[in-house]
Amino acid sequence: MSTVAAGHGGKPAKVKITREDLLGTEKRWRRFGEPTPAGGSSHEDGTPDHGLFGPGSVVWEVLLHPATVVFLNAAQAAVQTKGYSPISAGLRDRDPVARKARAGTLNMLDVFDRLSRNSGMHAPMWLGDSKTAKLMAKHLHNIHQRVAGDVIDVARPELGGYAASGPRDAMWAALTEMHPMLRVYEAFAFRDGRMPHRLPPEQRDQFIAESAAYLRLVGAPEEDIPTSMAELGALYEKYADLFAPTGTVNITPGTGEDWEKLAMETVKRNFHPSHLRALIPYVLQTALVELPVIGALPAKTRRSMGIGPRKDKAAVRAAKLFLPIAWLMQQGPYERYVLRRMWGPDSIRLLESARRLHEQTLAQRAMTQLVSEATPAAATAATATATNR
Repeated sequence: MSTVAAGHGGKPAKVKITREDLLGTEKRWRRFGEPTPAGGSSHEDGTPDHGLFGPGSVVWEVLLHPATVVFLNAAQAAVQTKGYSPISAGLRDRDPVARKARAGTLNMLDVFDRLSRNSGMHAPMWLGDSKTAKLMAKHLHNIHQRVAGDVIDVARPELGGYAASGPRDAMWAALTEMHPMLRVYEAFAFRDGRMPHRLPPEQRDQFIAESAAYLRLVGAPEEDIPTSMAELGALYEKYADLFAPTGTVNITPGTGEDWEKLAMETVKRNFHPSHLRALIPYVLQTALVELPVIGALPAKTRRSMGIGPRKDKAAVRAAKLFLPIAWLMQQGPYERYVLRRMWGPDSIRLLESARRLHEQTLAQRAMTQLVSEATPAAATAATATATNR
């Protein structure tokens, strides 16, 4: 439990961060009781309820890989805070981190806690049964109803306002989770005895097609939901204005303050040596991997983040040079370190259950394929034997 260090000379007291504060409990991520894993319940017809995606899906193949577990937070945060302007505006105006910064109370645990809840609170929708996914989606929708404003960017009034629970912004919140998920998997996941590599075009399209279930869950407009990489590319073009580079989206309307700078100044002012407990894992998930993760993103996404030509080349190069470290970071010890701090106990249980189901399904699929291939061969051999007689 965090304690308060006494202030001196009229200075405000500073909060100490304990190891228990850092790790937290299920309460940090849980909102409606323990989530039921995919396959842990049944539909009315008695078949297993595998939720949105389920074992054997391309989404699970991507999501369940240790590289995705380790790098998703960084990729999602980069795209959502530097790419899609309505999300940046919502963070600026309504996020608890911004509110605490303006109140002067923000500390490193608050910043760490906010980052750690990204994947951990979405995992029940990706890895839970249908009821679990719907409950978490409903909770997030209700929370996000308060995240709305009339101004996305003070320098670009023509963009209008934003509404996190509205169809457009809910859709892009989901897509800026799923698309970066695919990209970090392709860039950093060592698999099949090979170096990281891009999925075949048909599997990339299948990933996007499967993601449609998630987009529908969060209330995306049906006419916009992509079912292939080509359709996703067209959707980016349709909403290009909202991804245009900007240096003013962090400016708070009415005050002119840059909320990110204010947040950094407040964290520094409230810093206590015990805050290193939160700072170290935060840096490992952000600053340490940011450049190579940015290099793994599409070129258009990098441009929308305001990445210039020189930094763009450096990011692409960093993604390649980073591979030995990426390999180490997706091994068991570091993956467990990230899971406990950034995903939480419930997500760990969901992930372990999903991995078992997925492996069983893939094994059964491989066995079925072997049998189907062996049967014609056996029949041909039998026919040849009979003919020779």
